[in-house]
Amino acid sequence: MSELLIGTDGFLLDGEPFRVVSGALHYFRVHPDHWRDRLGKARGMGLNTVDTYIPWNLHEPSPGSLRLDGGLDLPRFLDLAAEAGLHVLLRPGPYICGEWEGGGLPSWLLAEPDIRLRSTDPRFLDAVDGYLAALLPRLAPYLATRGGPVVAVQVENEYGAYGDDTGYLEHLAGTLRRNGVDVPLFTCDQPADLARGSLPGALATVNFGRGAVRNLARLREHQPHGPLLVTEFWNGWFNRWGGVHVTRPAEDAAAELDAVLAAGAGVSFYMFHGGTNFGFTNGANDKHTYRPTITSYDYDAPLDEAGDPTPKYAAFREVIARYEPVPDTPLPEPSKKLNVLDVRLPDSAPLLDAAPLLAAAREADRPLGMEELGQDFGFVLYSAVLPQAGPVHLVVERVADRAQVFVDRQPVGVLERENHHSALTFTAPTAGARLDLLVENQGRVNYGPGIHDRKGVLGEVRANGRPLARWTSRPLDLATLEPLAFQPTVAPPTGPAFHRGVLTLEEPADTYLDLAGWTKGNAWINGFHLGRHWSRGPQQRLYVPGPVLRAGANEIVVLELHATARASVDLRDTPALGPTEE
Repeated sequence: MSELLIGTDGFLLDGEPFRVVSGALHYFRVHPDHWRDRLGKARGMGLNTVDTYIPWNLHEPSPGSLRLDGGLDLPRFLDLAAEAGLHVLLRPGPYICGEWEGGGLPSWLLAEPDIRLRSTDPRFLDAVDGYLAALLPRLAPYLATRGGPVVAVQVENEYGAYGDDTGYLEHLAGTLRRNGVDVPLFTCDQPADLARGSLPGALATVNFGRGAVRNLARLREHQPHGPLLVTEFWNGWFNRWGGVHVTRPAEDAAAELDAVLAAGAGVSFYMFHGGTNFGFTNGANDKHTYRPTITSYDYDAPLDEAGDPTPKYAAFREVIARYEPVPDTPLPEPSKKLNVLDVRLPDSAPLLDAAPLLAAAREADRPLGMEELGQDFGFVLYSAVLPQAGPVHLVVERVADRAQVFVDRQPVGVLERENHHSALTFTAPTAGARLDLLVENQGRVNYGPGIHDRKGVLGEVRANGRPLARWTSRPLDLATLEPLAFQPTVAPPTGPAFHRGVLTLEEPADTYLDLAGWTKGNAWINGFHLGRHWSRGPQQRLYVPGPVLRAGANEIVVLELHATARASVDLRDTPALGPTEE
């Protein structure tokens, strides 16, 4: 590959003027068996570059560990990008936002009760430095200066929207340089935050979805010389549970893209291909009200969640072709999809009964938070004893994020952070009745000061005004379901339960798991965690990548936290992301 240089008015590649035409493609949101396909389609749309975040929380799930395997094999992704003829803008954070759990910051940082994230707090910087010192040498061969595809590396991410500590940014830039990053560095910010988030010696770039002429002028005013680059051109948007499916017309986004390119600027689509928040990886926002992001990260992008072209693919390619060379290839065809109805799930395993098989509990005089338990994702089951029979007014100081409350295994209510719940009233049948709180981490906040987002029961729990003591806290990360003992379902289980069935296929293909009639929970196929489902929508079907399935028997497991109207699921050949905005 070739080395990228920053010229007075633009980029230079091998001494020749070069315009970055890029798109965001997050390897960690795409099944690794689909990477080559998605990268080829990026090149086919006319992109010469892709950009990707790097999620620290997945690559270093515990301090001192480093994962670069399977779906986290970033070196393989970079090899495939080079094979497709694409340069790469690498965005390692340490904070990435991206509607990703905690903005990519690992939850174990929050085990320090007063740590200041995204700052010069020595505890934070030591953790960042250790992570980058382990990661970057593995990526050094992929830098353009050594013949690889990575032409530039980002410092932090939209820092101006969070703080103005230039010393923090200088430290990060120094860490990158000390670990061998010798390609150009850049920052990205929204137009109003350019002064706060920029770093001397790094190229300032801008993020926006509309107002190209105005916003590029603001970038040029802030940075009189150098390339104009829109690092995030927001051509779509993300969705939250309880909202609508947000879309943007292709012709509107294409007209704005034309204005960007006509101004001589480079561009990177956010997103080119959104992918999926598999497992528990979705983030959340909290601007006075907590709002978790859905499982799908389709983003109304040029490639949809299954990698099929949308109207934006053709519209953007047409605009790009007015300014830059575009491969003379046909538009991609949609992939084959499965359609299988009424797949029965006849076996079940009640969660409260199975919990001891899944994890050991810890005893303490108060509920322990997830971070204290060394847990990143999933649920915590808290248990205590109610001292007396009769009416109970239960007050939970803080729930993060959703607590189902049970007395002697019977459901008595739900406390939701989103709805600012903190209390409920019920009747204890006897003195010594068992109280259980099943608390779900629905996604750590990924934007703003709320990133210090600890999970579980936080603070005191009082029954009729008196604190409850002697708690057990059982972390349920559901990283594996192998210990579960499924039995044929005679009657619908009361309370949360895993439901299991087997589907026999002749040939695998992409599909969508339809959970109509189910209420809330999670789903797995052949042990692959597809993500969360919730009847409140807007999303009603979960994307199933074809490589997850296999010829022959396929195990489907659905965790239902409440109840289902049917003991079966469907596999559909179309998505269902919900109603759109009028």
